[in-house]
Amino acid sequence: MQISLRMLHYVVTTAEAGSISGGAKLLNISQPSISAAIAQVEARLGVPLFVRHHARGMTTTAAGRHFVNEARLLLSHARDFTKSAESLGADLSGDIAIGSFVTLAARFMPGLLAEFARRMPGISVSLEEGNQQEIMDGLTSGRLELALAYAYAVPDEILGERLAELPPHILVSADHRLADRAEISLKEIAGEPFILLDLPFSRDYFFNLFLACGAEPRVAYRSRSPELIRGLVAHGQGYTIHNALPGRDLSYDGKRISALAIAERPAPVHVVALRLRRQNMRPAVRLFADFMAEAFAPGGLFGFRSGGPVPPA
Repeated sequence: MQISLRMLHYVVTTAEAGSISGGAKLLNISQPSISAAIAQVEARLGVPLFVRHHARGMTTTAAGRHFVNEARLLLSHARDFTKSAESLGADLSGDIAIGSFVTLAARFMPGLLAEFARRMPGISVSLEEGNQQEIMDGLTSGRLELALAYAYAVPDEILGERLAELPPHILVSADHRLADRAEISLKEIAGEPFILLDLPFSRDYFFNLFLACGAEPRVAYRSRSPELIRGLVAHGQGYTIHNALPGRDLSYDGKRISALAIAERPAPVHVVALRLRRQNMRPAVRLFADFMAEAFAPGGLFGFRSGGPVPPA
């Protein structure tokens, strides 16, 4: 018995729904049809893909998670092949799933998505924002095919292409006593209230900036929202550190902010395009990857200096 694409679709949908009944509802088919497909796949593989919980649905086993991740990739290629075959002689079309680190999404994705839609109207882009760990999970699971993120905590199975370097800046309110300075030392401002972007890996990055110059921040607020942090800064509740500076000096509620260089000149972070190393990019995904590289290159949409491959961290 061969495992068909239909069976793969049933298994993946059931895993995402968390139950056979949920999968059947999403697929608009009978529960026995899904149960039979899962049983046939498990018999063919010789391992269980799901743990059945009485009255509480199903969860994937370790083997099941690996199978579902690989199945997602295969189903994506199958959908792309079908659409390509159906549109021979027409413009390239399809659906692609892109991820972006939350602060990079706010700064760069509006321009990227708008311009790409103008150039490639037949390609639909689904965007998922998240922190660094969520982006990595999306790529390794096959849920995302390409991502815009930072070059830290990148596992061996993910390949990165450097797009830009973003040095950190200190943000203070426009009426802060140091707002008119060209630069500020971390040691000088460390004693004031620090507003932390509290995301996995991000918090370690910020703390390490202070550690490198022998200072320690006094954390007053923690938030996962970049805009909330900018608002608190604008209202004089403290300072923060930011890499992906927006193209305006206003908070969401209209208060002004000043961005100042850091006197210690810490190393910039690298912005990268990430993809799963073992996965060949589909034509539509390759188009978006090439477009991002063009957008960050000198003379492009953002005009950064692009780089080369980034080794895993």
